[in-house]
Amino acid sequence: MAGGEGTRLRPLTSNQPKPMLPLANRPLMEHVVLLLRRHGFEEIVVTVAFMANAIRSYFDDGSELGVRMVYATEETPLGTAGSVLNARDELDERFLVISGDVLTDIDLGAIVRFHQEKGALATLALHSVPDPLEFGIVITREDGSIERFLEKPTWGQVFSDTINTGIYVLEPDVFDYIPGEGASDFSGDVFPAVLAAGRPIYGCVADGYWEDVGTTEAYLKAHDDVLDQRVRVKIDGFPLRPGVWLGKGSTVDPAAEVVGPALIGPNCSVGPGAVVGQYAVLGANVRIAEAAEVRHSTLGDNCYVGAGARVEGAAVARACDLREGSRCEPGAVLGENCLIGAGAEVKAGVKVYPFKTVEAGALVNSSIVWESKGTRSLFGRDGVRGIANVDINPELAVRLSMAWVSTLGRGSSITASRDTSRTARMLKRAIMVGCNAAGVNVGDLEVATVPVMRHHIRNTSSRGGVTVRLAADDPNSVVLRFFDSEGLDLDENGQRKIERMYHREEFRRVLAPEIGDIDFPARAVEQYTADLVASVPPRDEPTLGVKLVLDLSYGSASFVMPNVLAKIDADVLVVNLSAHTAGMISVDPTANAQRVAELVRASGSQLGAVVDADCEHLTVVDDEGSVLSDDQALLVFLLLVTANVKDARVVLPVSVPNAAAAICEAAGATITYAKLSSAHLMELAARPGVAFAANRSGGFMWPRFLPAYDAAASLVMLVDLLARSGERLSSLVRGLPSAHVAHLTVATPWERKGLVMRGLVEQLADHKTVLIDGVKVLEPGGWALVLPDPEVPVTHVWAEAESNEAAEQRAAEYAALIGRLLA
Repeated sequence: MAGGEGTRLRPLTSNQPKPMLPLANRPLMEHVVLLLRRHGFEEIVVTVAFMANAIRSYFDDGSELGVRMVYATEETPLGTAGSVLNARDELDERFLVISGDVLTDIDLGAIVRFHQEKGALATLALHSVPDPLEFGIVITREDGSIERFLEKPTWGQVFSDTINTGIYVLEPDVFDYIPGEGASDFSGDVFPAVLAAGRPIYGCVADGYWEDVGTTEAYLKAHDDVLDQRVRVKIDGFPLRPGVWLGKGSTVDPAAEVVGPALIGPNCSVGPGAVVGQYAVLGANVRIAEAAEVRHSTLGDNCYVGAGARVEGAAVARACDLREGSRCEPGAVLGENCLIGAGAEVKAGVKVYPFKTVEAGALVNSSIVWESKGTRSLFGRDGVRGIANVDINPELAVRLSMAWVSTLGRGSSITASRDTSRTARMLKRAIMVGCNAAGVNVGDLEVATVPVMRHHIRNTSSRGGVTVRLAADDPNSVVLRFFDSEGLDLDENGQRKIERMYHREEFRRVLAPEIGDIDFPARAVEQYTADLVASVPPRDEPTLGVKLVLDLSYGSASFVMPNVLAKIDADVLVVNLSAHTAGMISVDPTANAQRVAELVRASGSQLGAVVDADCEHLTVVDDEGSVLSDDQALLVFLLLVTANVKDARVVLPVSVPNAAAAICEAAGATITYAKLSSAHLMELAARPGVAFAANRSGGFMWPRFLPAYDAAASLVMLVDLLARSGERLSSLVRGLPSAHVAHLTVATPWERKGLVMRGLVEQLADHKTVLIDGVKVLEPGGWALVLPDPEVPVTHVWAEAESNEAAEQRAAEYAALIGRLLA
């Protein structure tokens, strides 16, 4: 009998029938089928109702389990007896009835033998339980014949502890006592009628294990009993040691701890420092990250537990994503495909229903049934980012690329590239499949830097581009970055359009003759190099070559910089030249910059630089071996550009220190302030007449060549501008005006961000404000900028003042103001 919905087990059973609920990594019903086969039952009729196809598709005809299975479907609820009557055509001899959603190892053969010996019309399997209130009590005589039934009695009616297990051996004559119309139950309707008719009906007290698995508590207890081997069921996996089973293809880091009893399913990964504690059950393809802990909990297939996360006493359905530092307390239940954000806590007893998002840092004290405690859009500040093969998998890549190119014309062409990692290669191939399926051609640059790709898009008929790269701050995460036909970051309107297409699944699918093609454009690097060198104005007098130290961070810049360096007059010492993933993900930018600084001092070089793996951001080292901060590098570039370009126009983010304005004002240059987003910076940089643009993270743009971040171009321009100035870089740095900027973040729930910003504007009505991006308040000797983060539930506060201490104090004052608005 497999028609149960399992309402008391929701949200675990919100999207699956109770018989399909996994227990020790097998559906409950599979354990029952294996028990039946073990006792000689090879012909099985399955009564199905709720989500019947889930059961049919899994078990099919039963041949894989060594039985023959047929199905009887209830179109309307018929009750326990009515559902069996519905299968009457298959039941023309003595038969056994058993629930498909219990856990038991009762000796079914013994019950059949008892039934035969008594010559009974019906025999009920009985079981002793300590608390019979939730079950039907059966009172029998000494010979086993049934005297009376009590359905869910009170304690004043408890005259026995033997309950009805729902396991019956019946003769076909029992159909005479089942009403032909309407719903009917065995315990409430049929058996009392058989008893009243004086027909032989018996109860057989069965030895063995039996658990109804009707609640989350019972579900976790059933797992405990399986791991303690109190019930005889089949457990898949290699017995690593007594009480610990390890599934095929699973890996456990030597620095991880597995404490039995525990079950680790197939193809799982347990990271260094992680703990799989007592009574933990991991489904297939579960990933436990570094220092995460799972104790006395069940995790369904394809779950991810992030670094430092902790799950204790919880039931977690399939495909849930628990981010770093999150917590699930005892009694918490997560439905399938839930996302628990970094640092969020799901408190004891809370139920989170399927497909819900809990924002980072949230404290969830009550169940989430309809709404999500947070928002999750596809695009973040840099593109679509997520954990590789968890958030960003090939299926998503195909669908996302189809949504994107469905906004382009059939027969259009786009450009694709990647970094050196296998992850990026896999996902780029999936993206190209989606593009071709929507009738769009792909020019595959294979491994290429981001600037080379942008330049190629701008100088060909390509309608856009996509590149796949490992995230710079997390080697387990990947970023999909989309560009428009000018090679610039896709703006917010374009992103929203793709998201709408993706969520509605409004993809264009073309016929076979219209499927897109893939080609491999030639000489993209050579053309990029030639155009870059041509963008440098010629000098009247030749200068001696500069001596510099360059670190390429093991990235794809290694494919570009040799060509670029060959075109400029420089004596270069290059480190970390070869491109390979292992080196790239192990790079420590601070340590690399210090190493370059040491080499500059040792070699007497005039300049040092660290180019990031994607060739977009540049860290500069002066001739004395001092590593410039990103703000210092920005101010040096401003000095050099405004000195060489009359009435220069520059584009800078609204968060730059006031020293930038002082430099530009002194040189007669003008600043256009931009939002902090790269897309807006690039949009403004692409306007006519802009000489220079930059962010505060080492990203510099040279719009005459490419209005986007380009470390190679920045290095070439720096060498040229220093040669024109005749100044040593160290002397320029010493002459820079001071800048003191502090930064803080304040945890802000998504739904309160608008309230915070409105409250700030109202409270600061008598202050002079700039509303380009967030709220920038002009203060004596500086300013404060308050800006909600687009990706995580925090609000950023930047503040500038006359000293670092004053800047930190000003930032703290505005953070406290935000705290009061949130209170």
